[in-house]
Amino acid sequence: MKAFLVTLLMVSGALLVQAQVKDSYPKMAPIDQYMMAPKAEIELARSAAPESISRDAEVMVLGRHGYETTIKGKNGFLCMVERSWTAGPDDPVFWNPKLRGPICFNPAAVRSYLPQTIRKTNSILAGRSKAQMFEDLKAGFDKKELPSPEIGAMCYMMSKQQYLGDGAGHWHPHLMFFLPLTDSTAWGADLPGSPVIANKDVPGRMTVFMIPVGTWSDGTAAPPMEGK
Repeated sequence: MKAFLVTLLMVSGALLVQAQVKDSYPKMAPIDQYMMAPKAEIELARSAAPESISRDAEVMVLGRHGYETTIKGKNGFLCMVERSWTAGPDDPVFWNPKLRGPICFNPAAVRSYLPQTIRKTNSILAGRSKAQMFEDLKAGFDKKELPSPEIGAMCYMMSKQQYLGDGAGHWHPHLMFFLPLTDSTAWGADLPGSPVIANKDVPGRMTVFMIPVGTWSDGTAAPPMEGK
């Protein structure tokens, strides 16, 4: 992992691994560049998790005014494709219109993490700046309009088609676990030989633990992690 900069993709937090450090995307691109055809977005969203989970999950797609539910679910999970503005405020991919983060939340994350993605997206699509978006996120927490992560909140990011940035590309399939701000040593994260990677997301008031896995959601083998 020494060759990469580990950062968070936050559809949702999500974690990003970026080789680039130059800010190639200083401002928001035209909105059309972030959009997808609904059918393609549904398929990409469902590819985040194994079919046994995603086939009965709710699916949301991005519209011009925010995410919209297009398929009702049966199992409490929810799949969507996060865009670049779920990254951290200093992340060079924040406005990258090519970024696509297919992600499938379990019920606890639907209740306690998804509201952050929805709020961020609504702010950006309403024309707010990056700084204004994070100010609104802070206000949401201060006013108790946004919840803290529930115990057990997690997601799947196992799509072979994910694109997490110009340096990271498809990166690796992984699971993410969302907790209130937590000492990462309690998970043995980031220690030599440990498969657990931690990210402290201060704006989101949580710690995200990421665990790479060996297969994509379709069951095919993924490349091994470098340095792990």
